[in-house]
Amino acid sequence: MRNKSVVLEAKEIRLAVELVELGARLQLLEAETNLSRERLLKLYKEVKGESPPKGMLPFSTDWFMTWQPNIHASLFMAYYRFFRSHTKIRGLELTIKAYRMYLAQIERGNMETVLSLTRAWTMVRFFDANMLQMATCSECGGEFVAHAYDPTRGYVCGLCHMPARAGKTRRAAELALAASAAA
Repeated sequence: MRNKSVVLEAKEIRLAVELVELGARLQLLEAETNLSRERLLKLYKEVKGESPPKGMLPFSTDWFMTWQPNIHASLFMAYYRFFRSHTKIRGLELTIKAYRMYLAQIERGNMETVLSLTRAWTMVRFFDANMLQMATCSECGGEFVAHAYDPTRGYVCGLCHMPARAGKTRRAAELALAASAAA
């Protein structure tokens, strides 16, 4: 039996800690590191102070098509595609870098984080499997996540053609309530 490299194991642990801090689910950690499930569970509990959430990973491309998730997914993919085209970063490191940029933009805009790291990672896998594609909006020229093989001629994004209930989130209701209480 070959001895494990302490340095390689330390790198795996550092990566797992970074992923947990970014909100990764246990399944993502198992897929992207060579650490045992037991080790990952202990690591997760140590970093987060709680057990990892249970349940299956997202498995449908439909979540990315609804109004708000589509905008957030499209923002993430813009960063992802930019880094892929203009740097030598690849693989999980590319996903992490693009996700950190997404989080920074969301924070600057004082918005709610809609896209989790696990969903972003899953979406990249959907793109790699040709289940999703980018579609160019015929009105604003922006590129947005769309189902693969859907016709994109005349595509209009969710920003140019907002649904009637768009923006009527809990946060908007809280802001309205706070404004009326202050008045």
